[in-house]
Amino acid sequence: MGTGMEPINPFSEGGGGKTPEQWLEHVTPKEKDRGRLKVFLGYAPGVGKTFNMLSEGIRRLTRGEDVLIGIVETHNRPSTVELAEKLPAIARRRLDYKGTLFDEMDIDAILARKPEVVLVDELAHTNIEGSRHAKRYEDVMELLAAKIDVLVTVNIQHIESLTPQVQRLTGITVRETVPDWVLDRADEIVLADLTPEALEERMKRGDIYPADRVERALSNFFRRGNLIALREIALQQVTRAVDRTLDAYVTRKRLGGEWCVREKVAVCISPSPNARQLIARGARLAEGLSAELFVLHVNRGDTLTEERARSLAANIRFAENLGARVVELKNRSVARAASEFVSRERITQVIFGRSAVKGLKTYLYYFAIQRFMTGAPHADLHIVTQES
Repeated sequence: MGTGMEPINPFSEGGGGKTPEQWLEHVTPKEKDRGRLKVFLGYAPGVGKTFNMLSEGIRRLTRGEDVLIGIVETHNRPSTVELAEKLPAIARRRLDYKGTLFDEMDIDAILARKPEVVLVDELAHTNIEGSRHAKRYEDVMELLAAKIDVLVTVNIQHIESLTPQVQRLTGITVRETVPDWVLDRADEIVLADLTPEALEERMKRGDIYPADRVERALSNFFRRGNLIALREIALQQVTRAVDRTLDAYVTRKRLGGEWCVREKVAVCISPSPNARQLIARGARLAEGLSAELFVLHVNRGDTLTEERARSLAANIRFAENLGARVVELKNRSVARAASEFVSRERITQVIFGRSAVKGLKTYLYYFAIQRFMTGAPHADLHIVTQES
């Protein structure tokens, strides 16, 4: 639960906190020198994050692992309370803030007890002033550094980069956030999913909030449109996490570009104004395939005229406005640079332009295309004829 205080920035100078890079260096040593982080991600209260986390803790306990509740908020939901009572819990630390007592997770007690697995609810929580760390995710980082596995819960609206989008969609102000690098650090992300219709039914039955809060919740945060949008954002976040996991596996095993789970479109452009036609074509293809869009420009080291430099800058702006990820590659060979990038990023669809040229230029063009196809045989190639 939040405290109403302004969130403290643990990374500000003089604040005693670590930078994201320092935290990652601290808790990401080789192999088993640190604990594993498992995130139970939800798109709204009541979808089952805490229930799923507790169920996982109970399964691990029955397998003989030393499992401990660091902090869990049951919100007096009977099914959640019942599960929480099946696990040992560390006593909370009581802190006085301006004459009011607050309960916080006692990280010192957990470190002294040193269990194998700790359950930590509400990752985005801001700790009371006087706590060991300003934010709960910092507590989690320290537990991981102590080689303790941690199970955590968080809702999609608390992920820092997604907060503006959530606020635009729902009109709800989100005051507590978790930096994206914390989620990137996760070894496993599990989506606690429930259809909006089922969540509304749970709400009406009083399974989430008391009866006197139900109607207000259903007409505000829990409006059907909000729930659909938040669920879509959560699904996209998990998809990206799965793709990052595959990226790491492919890199580690040195597998080929054919190892891909979703479509990716790359458009190769030049400084020509006609390149915008290719970018637009790529954007339409990416939208139809629900694919990520890349726009590639190979810098061959040539000095551009002022006019072509302006044209290239305009092409890049056009691509960025369409949501493309623009990448500059430096290489004398366009074919080699493009094929290496396409293979490395496991691009599935590639678009090249072709001018109506004749003679030697035609031969050189098709030679370059053949060279590209040899270097990236897994990609589907689209050649779009342009005005010369």
